[in-house]
Amino acid sequence: MNRRWMIEMGATALGLAFAPRVAATATMAAAPRAVHWGVDYSATTDPTVARQFDLLVLEPHHPRPIAPLRGPGARLLGYISLGEVERARPYADALATAGALAAANPNWPDARLVDLRRREWSAMVLDQLIPDIVRLGYDGIFIDTLDNAEAMERADPVANAGMVAAGAALLRAIRARFPAIRIMVNRGYAVVPAAAGAFDILLGEAMASRWNFAERRYEMTPESDWTWQADRLAAARLADPRLTVATLDYWDPTDRRQVAALYTRERTAGFAPYVATLALDRLLPEPRG
Repeated sequence: MNRRWMIEMGATALGLAFAPRVAATATMAAAPRAVHWGVDYSATTDPTVARQFDLLVLEPHHPRPIAPLRGPGARLLGYISLGEVERARPYADALATAGALAAANPNWPDARLVDLRRREWSAMVLDQLIPDIVRLGYDGIFIDTLDNAEAMERADPVANAGMVAAGAALLRAIRARFPAIRIMVNRGYAVVPAAAGAFDILLGEAMASRWNFAERRYEMTPESDWTWQADRLAAARLADPRLTVATLDYWDPTDRRQVAALYTRERTAGFAPYVATLALDRLLPEPRG
């Protein structure tokens, strides 16, 4: 969720048609119990607000205790990016030396795309990165940037052949190695059909609203974009009826009426919603009243 070049380009242009269209709202009617979830990548998460959530996505590399952030029965997930690696990550140089990193993300030059087919990367994820997160006390992981696999394969089908399949294989390997942890995946719609049952929560980011980078403002997504994601979320639920489906929308928190409307729209469709600012640097309780 810290990488939004896919959102800027538009979901429809990047999507691979892997499933027939379904009636998303009807399918979600039988959804598992919706969780009250949120995300905060800052190092100063407010414990009082944090304990109000059932599920929290946090940046695990901040040196802090996380027990004060856990509410009764809550689960905490540590962020991990599988499709790209920021230069500041302590393992970036080792991956570059091993040849596992590809070109820089054109919209985020401090991040290099990852070749998901490389054994060095899957070994690091399975043997080091996820165990490190679990040792910190997290209940699971939040997987970001898996949709890079699709974008890379579409950009160069020859040089990047098998990238989507490698992403699905890595997801299945993570579940096999860590059967008890909670796994949440952001988008990755081309990858997840081949990994049904290997993750617990699927997130539709920028579902009903997003940040317009060109005009520097929040805006509603076109109805076709909402439907595009809703169809894929519903297809994933059909493949795994136990799956929890969540959404993340972006809006100005001072516009309480519109924030509340976003929550209502997503919840009515059967999703577990959260509405945040683009920075994702603080937890925002849902407006009440």
